[in-house]
Order: sequence, then C-alpha cells, then structure tokens
Amino acid sequence: MSYSLLMITVEQIRMARAGLKWGVRRLAEEAGIGIATLVRIESLGDGVPHARATTLAAIEDALERAGVQLIPADQHGGVGVRLRGQS
Repeated sequence: MSYSLLMITVEQIRMARAGLKWGVRRLAEEAGIGIATLVRIESLGDGVPHARATTLAAIEDALERAGVQLIPADQHGGVGVRLRGQS
C-alpha cells in the first residue's frame, strides 16, 4: 500500500470513480473499506478528507491499481486524475 506525501482529495476520488465508471460499492470493495465509510468521505466537501491515513491510502492504492494516476495541484491548475492507457 502506498502512502503519498500528498493525500488524495475528495475531488480526485469522485473524478477517478467517474473515469473508471465505478460506483461507490465497487471502489469500497476494491479498497477493502465499508461503503458507509466511502459515502461519508465523499460527502465531506472538498480537499483532503478527515479520515484515517490508512483508509485514504487504501482508496488511493485501489485507484492506482485500476490505472488511475493522481495529479497534484501546481501553478498551472488544481488536482486531477489521469487514466493510464487513455489518450
């Protein structure tokens, strides 16, 4: 399981799920967390959610295994995601 210096944000979780065409149930299963936990995290607004670091790392790891690359905010724009193998 990877632990990045910059934790995944709620926006990235939502964007990644949409890009993968995954529902909440699928991501929760892939990350090994409860559906209610993921729903709570996604309902917390924007930015880095207030959740255990291990939970966020599990979500990030599941998304990365599915081919999602997380893009941090920089001087050119905000956070984002990229699907590997997509043009």
